[in-house]
Amino acid sequence: MSHYVLYNPFAGWGKKDNDPKVLSAFYEHSLTYQDITQIKDYAEFFAPLGEDDSVIICGGDGTLNRFINDTEGIDIKCDLLYHALGSGNDFLRDLEKDPNSAPFSVKEYIKDLPRVEVRGKTYRFLNNVGFGIDGYCCEVGDKQKEGSSKPVNYTSIAIKGLLFHYKPTNATITVDGTEYKYKKVWIAPTMKGRFYGGGMMPTPDQDRKDPTGELSVMVFYGKGRLKTLMVFPSIFKGEHIKQDKMVAIHKGKDISVKFDRPTALQIDGETILGVTEYKAYSAVPAKVLNV
Repeated sequence: MSHYVLYNPFAGWGKKDNDPKVLSAFYEHSLTYQDITQIKDYAEFFAPLGEDDSVIICGGDGTLNRFINDTEGIDIKCDLLYHALGSGNDFLRDLEKDPNSAPFSVKEYIKDLPRVEVRGKTYRFLNNVGFGIDGYCCEVGDKQKEGSSKPVNYTSIAIKGLLFHYKPTNATITVDGTEYKYKKVWIAPTMKGRFYGGGMMPTPDQDRKDPTGELSVMVFYGKGRLKTLMVFPSIFKGEHIKQDKMVAIHKGKDISVKFDRPTALQIDGETILGVTEYKAYSAVPAKVLNV
Protein backbone atom coordinates (compact mmCIF):
# COMPACT_ATOMS: atom_id res chain seq x y z
CA MET A 1 0.00 0.00 0.00
CA SER A 2 1.50 3.32 -1.13
CA HIS A 3 0.38 6.87 -0.47
CA TYR A 4 1.76 9.68 -2.61
CA VAL A 5 1.34 13.42 -2.24
CA LEU A 6 1.63 15.25 -5.55
CA TYR A 7 2.23 18.88 -4.68
CA ASN A 8 2.61 22.00 -6.78
CA PRO A 9 5.34 24.22 -5.27
CA PHE A 10 3.94 27.21 -7.19
CA ALA A 11 0.35 26.92 -5.92
CA GLY A 12 -0.97 29.57 -3.53
CA TRP A 13 1.56 32.28 -4.38
CA GLY A 14 2.66 34.05 -1.21
CA LYS A 15 0.48 31.94 1.14
CA LYS A 16 2.14 30.96 4.40
CA ASP A 17 0.05 27.82 4.85
CA ASN A 18 0.69 26.11 1.52
CA ASP A 19 3.11 23.47 2.83
CA PRO A 20 1.86 20.03 1.71
CA LYS A 21 3.43 18.44 4.79
CA VAL A 22 0.40 19.61 6.78
CA LEU A 23 -1.19 16.40 5.46
CA SER A 24 0.83 14.36 7.96
CA ALA A 25 -1.71 15.47 10.58
CA PHE A 26 -4.41 13.43 8.81
CA TYR A 27 -2.49 10.18 8.33
CA GLU A 28 -0.81 7.73 10.67
CA HIS A 29 1.11 6.06 7.88
CA SER A 30 4.02 7.64 6.06
CA LEU A 31 3.51 9.74 2.93
CA THR A 32 5.77 10.02 -0.10
CA TYR A 33 6.01 13.55 -1.48
CA GLN A 34 6.47 14.21 -5.18
CA ASP A 35 6.79 17.58 -6.94
CA ILE A 36 4.02 17.37 -9.55
CA THR A 37 5.92 19.68 -11.90
CA GLN A 38 8.72 17.11 -12.12
CA ILE A 39 6.57 14.24 -13.35
CA LYS A 40 7.34 13.67 -17.02
CA ASP A 41 5.29 10.52 -17.67
CA TYR A 42 2.04 9.99 -15.75
CA ALA A 43 1.42 6.60 -17.34
CA GLU A 44 4.73 5.43 -15.92
CA PHE A 45 3.98 7.00 -12.54
CA PHE A 46 0.56 5.32 -12.14
CA ALA A 47 1.50 1.94 -13.68
CA PRO A 48 2.61 0.27 -10.41
CA LEU A 49 -0.24 1.70 -8.30
CA GLY A 50 -3.28 -0.42 -7.49
CA GLU A 51 -6.70 -0.04 -5.89
CA ASP A 52 -5.28 -0.06 -2.35
CA ASP A 53 -2.97 2.87 -3.08
CA SER A 54 -3.87 6.55 -3.04
CA VAL A 55 -2.60 9.75 -4.56
CA ILE A 56 -3.31 13.13 -2.96
CA ILE A 57 -3.16 16.17 -5.24
CA CYS A 58 -2.09 19.33 -3.43
CA GLY A 59 -2.51 22.67 -5.14
CA GLY A 60 -5.21 24.90 -6.55
CA ASP A 61 -7.59 24.97 -9.48
CA GLY A 62 -4.74 25.41 -11.94
CA THR A 63 -2.98 22.33 -10.52
CA LEU A 64 -6.14 20.27 -10.95
CA ASN A 65 -6.58 21.56 -14.49
CA ARG A 66 -3.10 20.51 -15.51
CA PHE A 67 -3.53 17.14 -13.84
CA ILE A 68 -6.81 16.30 -15.61
CA ASN A 69 -5.35 17.23 -18.98
CA ASP A 70 -1.96 15.56 -18.47
CA THR A 71 -3.56 12.28 -17.32
CA GLU A 72 -6.30 12.01 -19.93
CA GLY A 73 -6.61 8.48 -21.28
CA ILE A 74 -4.62 6.89 -18.45
CA ASP A 75 -6.28 4.06 -16.53
CA ILE A 76 -5.86 5.19 -12.93
CA LYS A 77 -6.75 2.33 -10.58
CA CYS A 78 -5.89 3.99 -7.26
CA ASP A 79 -8.02 6.55 -5.48
CA LEU A 80 -7.40 10.23 -6.21
CA LEU A 81 -7.81 12.70 -3.37
CA TYR A 82 -7.49 16.47 -3.22
CA HIS A 83 -6.22 18.96 -0.67
CA ALA A 84 -6.60 22.63 -1.65
CA LEU A 85 -3.49 24.77 -1.28
CA GLY A 86 -4.20 27.26 -4.06
CA SER A 87 -4.99 30.96 -4.00
CA GLY A 88 -8.51 30.79 -5.47
CA ASN A 89 -9.81 27.31 -4.64
CA ASP A 90 -13.08 27.75 -6.54
CA PHE A 91 -13.52 24.01 -7.02
CA LEU A 92 -13.41 23.54 -3.24
CA ARG A 93 -15.79 26.47 -2.77
CA ASP A 94 -18.28 25.01 -5.25
CA LEU A 95 -18.36 21.76 -3.27
CA GLU A 96 -18.81 23.72 -0.03
CA LYS A 97 -15.78 22.01 1.48
CA ASP A 98 -13.70 23.27 4.39
CA PRO A 99 -10.11 24.04 3.27
CA ASN A 100 -8.83 22.76 6.62
CA SER A 101 -10.54 19.40 6.38
CA ALA A 102 -8.92 16.10 5.44
CA PRO A 103 -8.32 15.32 1.74
CA PHE A 104 -11.35 13.95 -0.09
CA SER A 105 -11.80 11.76 -3.17
CA VAL A 106 -12.27 13.62 -6.45
CA LYS A 107 -12.50 10.68 -8.84
CA GLU A 108 -16.21 11.24 -9.46
CA TYR A 109 -15.63 14.93 -10.25
CA ILE A 110 -12.81 14.59 -12.76
CA LYS A 111 -14.43 12.08 -15.08
CA ASP A 112 -16.72 13.00 -17.98
CA LEU A 113 -15.55 16.61 -17.95
CA PRO A 114 -16.51 19.16 -20.61
CA ARG A 115 -13.99 20.26 -23.22
CA VAL A 116 -13.01 23.51 -24.83
CA GLU A 117 -11.38 24.09 -28.21
CA VAL A 118 -9.02 27.06 -28.39
CA ARG A 119 -6.77 27.83 -31.36
CA GLY A 120 -6.84 24.27 -32.66
CA LYS A 121 -6.20 22.57 -29.29
CA THR A 122 -8.67 20.80 -27.02
CA TYR A 123 -8.60 20.96 -23.23
CA ARG A 124 -10.75 19.51 -20.48
CA PHE A 125 -11.92 21.95 -17.80
CA LEU A 126 -13.10 21.51 -14.24
CA ASN A 127 -14.60 24.89 -13.36
CA ASN A 128 -14.80 27.31 -16.25
CA VAL A 129 -13.51 28.92 -19.38
CA GLY A 130 -13.19 32.67 -18.89
CA PHE A 131 -13.07 35.19 -21.73
CA GLY A 132 -12.82 38.96 -21.42
CA ILE A 133 -11.69 40.91 -18.40
CA ASP A 134 -11.27 37.68 -16.42
CA GLY A 135 -8.69 36.48 -18.94
CA TYR A 136 -7.13 39.95 -18.79
CA CYS A 137 -6.86 39.62 -14.99
CA CYS A 138 -5.06 36.29 -15.33
CA GLU A 139 -2.72 37.80 -17.91
CA VAL A 140 -1.81 40.70 -15.61
CA GLY A 141 -1.62 38.38 -12.59
CA ASP A 142 0.83 36.08 -14.40
CA LYS A 143 3.09 39.06 -15.08
CA GLN A 144 2.97 40.08 -11.42
CA LYS A 145 3.90 36.54 -10.34
CA GLU A 146 7.01 36.69 -12.49
CA GLY A 147 8.37 39.60 -10.50
CA SER A 148 7.05 38.98 -6.98
CA SER A 149 6.13 36.25 -4.50
CA LYS A 150 3.34 38.37 -3.02
CA PRO A 151 -0.27 37.19 -3.48
CA VAL A 152 -1.95 38.56 -6.60
CA ASN A 153 -4.97 40.78 -5.90
CA TYR A 154 -7.24 39.88 -8.82
CA THR A 155 -10.03 42.09 -7.52
CA SER A 156 -7.74 45.12 -7.70
CA ILE A 157 -6.65 44.16 -11.22
CA ALA A 158 -10.30 43.84 -12.29
CA ILE A 159 -11.25 47.24 -10.87
CA LYS A 160 -8.35 48.97 -12.59
CA GLY A 161 -9.18 47.14 -15.79
CA LEU A 162 -12.81 48.22 -15.64
CA LEU A 163 -11.85 51.82 -14.95
CA PHE A 164 -8.91 52.31 -17.27
CA HIS A 165 -7.22 49.48 -19.11
CA TYR A 166 -9.59 46.84 -20.49
CA LYS A 167 -11.58 47.59 -23.64
CA PRO A 168 -14.86 45.65 -24.06
CA THR A 169 -15.59 43.75 -27.26
CA ASN A 170 -18.54 42.84 -29.42
CA ALA A 171 -19.40 39.15 -29.24
CA THR A 172 -21.33 36.49 -31.10
CA ILE A 173 -22.45 33.66 -28.83
CA THR A 174 -23.98 30.46 -30.16
CA VAL A 175 -25.72 28.02 -27.81
CA ASP A 176 -26.97 24.72 -29.23
CA GLY A 177 -27.34 26.32 -32.65
CA THR A 178 -29.05 29.55 -31.54
CA GLU A 179 -27.04 32.71 -32.18
CA TYR A 180 -26.97 35.79 -29.92
CA LYS A 181 -25.11 39.04 -30.57
CA TYR A 182 -23.96 41.44 -27.84
CA LYS A 183 -22.13 44.76 -27.85
CA LYS A 184 -19.64 46.02 -25.28
CA VAL A 185 -19.05 42.64 -23.69
CA TRP A 186 -16.90 42.68 -20.56
CA ILE A 187 -16.90 38.99 -19.70
CA ALA A 188 -18.36 35.85 -21.27
CA PRO A 189 -17.36 32.75 -19.27
CA THR A 190 -18.72 29.25 -19.76
CA MET A 191 -19.18 27.48 -16.45
CA LYS A 192 -19.12 23.87 -15.29
CA GLY A 193 -19.36 24.95 -11.64
CA ARG A 194 -20.69 28.07 -9.94
CA PHE A 195 -17.48 29.88 -8.99
CA TYR A 196 -14.35 31.30 -10.53
CA GLY A 197 -11.83 34.09 -9.99
CA GLY A 198 -11.47 33.46 -6.26
CA GLY A 199 -15.14 33.63 -5.29
CA MET A 200 -17.04 35.27 -8.15
CA MET A 201 -20.33 33.49 -8.90
CA PRO A 202 -21.31 34.33 -12.50
CA THR A 203 -23.82 31.45 -12.80
CA PRO A 204 -25.36 30.84 -9.35
CA ASP A 205 -27.76 28.17 -10.65
CA GLN A 206 -25.13 26.08 -12.44
CA ASP A 207 -24.81 22.52 -11.10
CA ARG A 208 -21.62 20.60 -11.85
CA LYS A 209 -23.50 17.35 -11.11
CA ASP A 210 -26.28 18.10 -13.59
CA PRO A 211 -26.91 14.70 -15.26
CA THR A 212 -27.84 16.39 -18.55
CA GLY A 213 -24.34 17.84 -18.78
CA GLU A 214 -25.56 21.37 -19.47
CA LEU A 215 -23.11 24.25 -19.17
CA SER A 216 -23.92 27.92 -18.55
CA VAL A 217 -22.51 30.91 -20.40
CA MET A 218 -22.88 34.31 -18.72
CA VAL A 219 -22.59 37.57 -20.68
CA PHE A 220 -21.90 40.86 -18.88
CA TYR A 221 -22.45 43.54 -21.50
CA GLY A 222 -23.84 46.80 -22.79
CA LYS A 223 -22.81 49.47 -20.29
CA GLY A 224 -19.94 51.91 -19.80
CA ARG A 225 -17.10 51.69 -17.32
CA LEU A 226 -18.68 53.41 -14.31
CA LYS A 227 -22.03 51.60 -14.49
CA THR A 228 -20.27 48.28 -15.01
CA LEU A 229 -17.97 48.96 -12.08
CA MET A 230 -20.97 49.77 -9.87
CA VAL A 231 -22.68 46.46 -10.67
CA PHE A 232 -19.61 44.25 -10.95
CA PRO A 233 -19.05 43.61 -7.19
CA SER A 234 -22.49 42.00 -6.96
CA ILE A 235 -21.09 39.06 -8.94
CA PHE A 236 -19.47 37.80 -5.74
CA LYS A 237 -22.94 37.07 -4.34
CA GLY A 238 -24.55 36.15 -7.66
CA GLU A 239 -26.82 39.18 -7.44
CA HIS A 240 -25.63 40.62 -10.76
CA ILE A 241 -28.19 38.41 -12.53
CA LYS A 242 -30.92 40.81 -11.35
CA GLN A 243 -29.53 43.32 -13.88
CA ASP A 244 -31.30 41.81 -16.88
CA LYS A 245 -30.27 44.67 -19.18
CA MET A 246 -26.60 44.03 -18.42
CA VAL A 247 -26.43 40.31 -17.76
CA ALA A 248 -27.64 37.33 -19.78
CA ILE A 249 -27.23 33.62 -19.01
CA HIS A 250 -27.72 30.87 -21.58
CA LYS A 251 -27.61 27.14 -20.81
CA GLY A 252 -26.67 24.48 -23.29
CA LYS A 253 -24.34 21.66 -24.26
CA ASP A 254 -22.56 23.19 -27.25
CA ILE A 255 -21.39 26.78 -26.74
CA SER A 256 -19.19 29.03 -28.83
CA VAL A 257 -18.07 32.57 -28.02
CA LYS A 258 -16.45 34.78 -30.63
CA PHE A 259 -15.01 38.25 -29.93
CA ASP A 260 -14.30 40.88 -32.57
CA ARG A 261 -10.73 41.35 -31.35
CA PRO A 262 -8.13 39.13 -29.63
CA THR A 263 -8.04 39.05 -25.85
CA ALA A 264 -6.71 36.74 -23.13
CA LEU A 265 -8.64 33.62 -22.16
CA GLN A 266 -8.26 31.47 -19.06
CA ILE A 267 -9.12 27.83 -18.45
CA ASP A 268 -9.39 27.11 -14.71
CA GLY A 269 -6.91 29.94 -14.18
CA GLU A 270 -4.44 28.87 -16.90
CA THR A 271 -3.93 31.74 -19.36
CA ILE A 272 -3.92 31.65 -23.17
CA LEU A 273 -3.17 34.94 -24.93
CA GLY A 274 -4.51 36.46 -28.14
CA VAL A 275 -7.75 34.46 -28.47
CA THR A 276 -10.72 35.49 -30.61
CA GLU A 277 -12.95 32.42 -30.18
CA TYR A 278 -13.56 29.37 -28.07
CA LYS A 279 -15.94 26.41 -28.33
CA ALA A 280 -17.04 24.53 -25.21
CA TYR A 281 -19.09 21.37 -25.22
CA SER A 282 -20.53 18.90 -22.74
CA ALA A 283 -19.11 15.46 -22.07
CA VAL A 284 -22.56 13.90 -22.24
CA PRO A 285 -22.50 11.11 -24.86
CA ALA A 286 -23.61 12.08 -28.36
CA LYS A 287 -26.69 9.83 -28.24
CA VAL A 288 -27.94 11.86 -25.27
CA LEU A 289 -27.25 15.08 -27.12
CA ASN A 290 -29.28 13.81 -30.10
CA VAL A 291 -26.52 14.53 -32.56
